[in-house]
Amino acid sequence: MTTAALSVVIPMYNEQEVLPLLIARLRPLLDGAGLDYEVVAVDDGSSDATAPMLLLACREWPRLRVVRLRRNSGHQAALTAGLHRARGEYVASIDADLQDPPEKILEMLALARAESLDIVYGVRDDRTTDTFFKRQTAQAYYRVMRRLVGKKVPHNAGDFRLLSRAAVEALRAMPERQPVYRLLVPWLGFPSGEVAYRRDVRAAGSTKYPLSRMVALAFDSVTNFSAAPLRLATWSGLVSFFVCFVLGCYSVVRFVMHETVSGWTSLFTVVLFLGGVQLLCLGLLGEYMGRLYAEVKGRPTYIVGYDSAEAAELAQAR
Repeated sequence: MTTAALSVVIPMYNEQEVLPLLIARLRPLLDGAGLDYEVVAVDDGSSDATAPMLLLACREWPRLRVVRLRRNSGHQAALTAGLHRARGEYVASIDADLQDPPEKILEMLALARAESLDIVYGVRDDRTTDTFFKRQTAQAYYRVMRRLVGKKVPHNAGDFRLLSRAAVEALRAMPERQPVYRLLVPWLGFPSGEVAYRRDVRAAGSTKYPLSRMVALAFDSVTNFSAAPLRLATWSGLVSFFVCFVLGCYSVVRFVMHETVSGWTSLFTVVLFLGGVQLLCLGLLGEYMGRLYAEVKGRPTYIVGYDSAEAAELAQAR
């Protein structure tokens, strides 16, 4: 049920260093906006003092809503929990590290209302604060995604965005177990706009998206939205068949001409090549079958252990 004009969803994992800076910057901004709002902070099973600090801040900031997951479920799962529990007419999502400026949320909201948009993307037009490696890998990621999914995927747009209630409900209706929102949201095709901003350095603490998680996100993006890897396996099989056919014809001709020699090296190479292609194909098929198996089981991607808003409502009911 919609109870606020704006919800701000913030997934958090071990953010005790940056949390005071985030609150000090976000609260005056939203309090001064003159609108009814809520901030949904989703603690993704943090092992530091993030959860106690959030609960303490919740006592002093009535608009802060704390949702705690029982275990670390991952950034996209925590974002899902926040989106599903947000009650605002519009729902903004932002990371806790302050690399994305909270001030742009109000600009997104104004644009959505003025032009009747369901989606407003925060687009990074200046990434000079990122490392060269991060910039290049990000560029490669978006190029690949736009080629696989379509040009509707905005360039340099992460999980900093504003969604209307209609867009949130459409996402909630989807049976995705491993959603990748930077691809799923554009797939909706709802009216959208963009707000450009400069990406800042992390305000405090360490990154929660190392190279391993970036690779995992890229792999999830490809396998969730495209059958291209399976087509790659098919083409690899066709290429290997063609190579083997040519080598077979060549060996027959050499045999007819009585020019056959010991071909251990070529035979060994062909066997290794075919074995590698077969293992690649089996691995890709296994990956897709594993995802289908996970979908069929229907296990939840996250389990909520505590919601301060629900606890307050229960206390009032008593």
